[in-house]
Amino acid sequence: MQPSDAKLYRNSLSRALRSYSAAVSDMERTILVPSLLRDVPSDELRDCEESRDLYESYQMLKAIRTSAESSLGSQVERKVQAGVSSLEPVLDAEGLFHFHLWGLFSVMRDLTVRTQNLTEKYKEIIGVAD
Repeated sequence: MQPSDAKLYRNSLSRALRSYSAAVSDMERTILVPSLLRDVPSDELRDCEESRDLYESYQMLKAIRTSAESSLGSQVERKVQAGVSSLEPVLDAEGLFHFHLWGLFSVMRDLTVRTQNLTEKYKEIIGVAD
């Protein structure tokens, strides 16, 4: 991986984290009474065995943001600043790195969409239209 690639990934990951963080911040500003979300089923988890209401989703999305901001961002920064040469000796390791990085982007996009959907659902519950 070239240094320019590392910078691109760092910027893209930072952008994905900022986008998710902004969506959660918007959710928190919009949802003034989170308890209204209790017992409202979550559409995103219809395929899961676990039954989660929107309040639990709200709490989970906030916790993920806190965790991502405090640990994930700093871990990625440390790895990029240390240089990605530690990933270059084994081609398989580089491929694995790319695979997991794109997986992380996918998860961040999914969490951002879920956060935005929850915010919109809350607006529907309280009768606020855009």
